[in-house]
Amino acid sequence: MIIIIVMMGSATLLMSSCSEKDSVTPNDTSLSDKSLESVDYTMCNCMSDTLPYEELSEVETEALTMMREEELLARDVYVFLSELYSIPVFSNISRSEQQHTNAIAGLLVKYSLPDIAADHQPGVFVNQDLQELYNTLTDQGEISLTEALKVGATIEDLDIKDLMGLREVIDNQDIGIVFANLTKGSRNHLRSFSAVLSRRGVTYIPQFISQELYDQIISSPHERGCVNN
Repeated sequence: MIIIIVMMGSATLLMSSCSEKDSVTPNDTSLSDKSLESVDYTMCNCMSDTLPYEELSEVETEALTMMREEELLARDVYVFLSELYSIPVFSNISRSEQQHTNAIAGLLVKYSLPDIAADHQPGVFVNQDLQELYNTLTDQGEISLTEALKVGATIEDLDIKDLMGLREVIDNQDIGIVFANLTKGSRNHLRSFSAVLSRRGVTYIPQFISQELYDQIISSPHERGCVNN
């Protein structure tokens, strides 16, 4: 699977060194980002329900199973970081990630697929590659607030790359719509993390998407509404 290969390659990249905790500043807390996630996932799921049932390929089934836990990983990391650092970006985006994983769960129900995350416990994953990545991300985020913000940007950077790659190998309409909205949400999240880092005088360097795409994303406003294709 493309996601496992890409994500496991991030473990080394994330372990940059930083020896001191930095403090929360007014600039960090001034970005409330209530516009982070403007997609109404209830609406998106209803739209998907109007589409005809289509047989899923093995790749599509694996993609749904993988993304179910990957979105939970993002949520769990952000919840963990929100308990360490009192800035709204982590708690706000963790709620958005809950919507993301709920959207995937809706497709698992529609297509009668098993949900490996039905009994999910925070920070515990069936996929051991994701478990190792979670451990790496939370260790990195504990170093300092700046490193925690870099972790957030890296998660979204990676998520965008993975979702874009998966959309090239699937043709199911339901999955295409949901993945398009997840990608849009990740672009919004990347904008937010990059903005907070910028206020701290830090420039995030993309590790997975191209510099050109990254620049296009952060130079454009937060996206609203539901993507329909």
